[in-house]
Amino acid sequence: MPLDRTRHRIAVLAARLPSRLRTGYWTRLVPALAVLATLTHLPSFVRPVWSPDEGYLATQARMLADGGVLYDTVVDRKPPLLPWLYEAAFAVFGSLSLWPLRVLAIVAHLATALLLVSIARGRWGNRAGAAAGALYLLVSIGLSPEDTQAATFEVFMLPSMVAAFRYAERRRWMAAGVATAICALTKQTGGAVLLPVLWMLLQDARHRGVRWPGALGKALFGFAIPIGLVAAILTKPKGFLFWVVTGSGDYASLDGALLLMIGRALGNAAILAAAALGLVVPLVRRLRARRRAVAAGAAPPLPGPLVAHGSTTDLWVWLGSAAIGVSTGFHFFGHYYLQLMPPLVLLGAGAVTASALRWRPVLLYSVVASTVFWCLALAWPGQRLDRSAKVATAVAEQTGPTDTMLVWGMHPELYWLADRRPASRFLTAGFLTNYSGGKGDRKVGEAYSVEDAWKTFDQELSRNLPEIVVDDSGKAPYSPIRIPRIERLLDAHYQMVGLTGDTVIYRLVRR
Repeated sequence: MPLDRTRHRIAVLAARLPSRLRTGYWTRLVPALAVLATLTHLPSFVRPVWSPDEGYLATQARMLADGGVLYDTVVDRKPPLLPWLYEAAFAVFGSLSLWPLRVLAIVAHLATALLLVSIARGRWGNRAGAAAGALYLLVSIGLSPEDTQAATFEVFMLPSMVAAFRYAERRRWMAAGVATAICALTKQTGGAVLLPVLWMLLQDARHRGVRWPGALGKALFGFAIPIGLVAAILTKPKGFLFWVVTGSGDYASLDGALLLMIGRALGNAAILAAAALGLVVPLVRRLRARRRAVAAGAAPPLPGPLVAHGSTTDLWVWLGSAAIGVSTGFHFFGHYYLQLMPPLVLLGAGAVTASALRWRPVLLYSVVASTVFWCLALAWPGQRLDRSAKVATAVAEQTGPTDTMLVWGMHPELYWLADRRPASRFLTAGFLTNYSGGKGDRKVGEAYSVEDAWKTFDQELSRNLPEIVVDDSGKAPYSPIRIPRIERLLDAHYQMVGLTGDTVIYRLVRR
């Protein structure tokens, strides 16, 4: 009898569960996707640092932990959420390794995949939902390993981006606004998802006869809530406005090497297309079939699940907004292309379903392509990291824990690897010269610095000259021979004590 009562109790509790849990769809799918997310991003743990962005964030986090003030004594052109996340992770796990951030990046990828499952399942059924989640995780490493294995801005931006679309799809406009704001507070270009949100809002008002001002007010109010909270937390809200919005005009401009930008844009697009070819081919075939049908005056009817949503136009609007995000600033770095992946995966999943194609070839190709990129990550050349590690070791050996250093270059990870405090809030030479690795040599020099940057820099060094200066500029257009202030500083106060490749280490001469 006790056994019968226990079974009856379990049956009653099971009956109370939502149907989606009783079917076991999510309970089977979530662990499988978690394993896949971990496997595809295991190479991220083989290196201490993958990109300058990781080094910059890690150095920022240490400065904040030491009492630095964001957008005052700690500056960057990015919003605050990810620096805060790095700072929190370092506070819990220590700042000697980035493995906690790599784990959180895997969680972010998993969350993105699960949200895509929810969207695809609602439109095209269980199989399409599971396939969309798996395909996203396979495609998510389909760029240079430095762009996909690093725990940087786009990775943590994607969950809130997809959530904003999902909330808009469900007509939860305030939640969509909140998610959009969180996305933009992770990286500015994430705010582009507001375009599909507003498009769906207007289409909903048009087809359902709902008054759109009320829905728009909810979305904008939701968007304003996180922005207001961040402004209230920051001690320098005006600095936030300058560094994140108004102070990046020269950095995000079309001035530069046009052929270099076009080459990078097309090159990264081609790499992503190769990684996602299993989805791109069905999508192109579907578009051609629709075009022929429209030309013949008999467009094929959409399958049942699509009828409820009208079409995939909202997904195309989303893809277009992501393309705007990729193009903003005209740098076209590989990691920018991560924001194209969620809408591309959904459009591909819809094309496979609508064309009644088999999923096996699509998944098989994606597994093979993902394996190639996975192996590429393990074999990726590490000369730059090896040189940085040697320089950092030399700096650590010649200085004490309280000494400061100045890196004149574009590799702020040297501060983190050497575990030495920066002598200036400007962690790269780009703030003082307007140099960017994504552009050429035009408009590079003292005259093109961030407003009042040299004045602030001179004040910082007048109080305390750094013990070590690392000149990592090589033959770049901001090398000391082209920047008189840096050349005079080195000539007057420093002597060369080390050389690794084209990186020169200078030590302060005490008189």
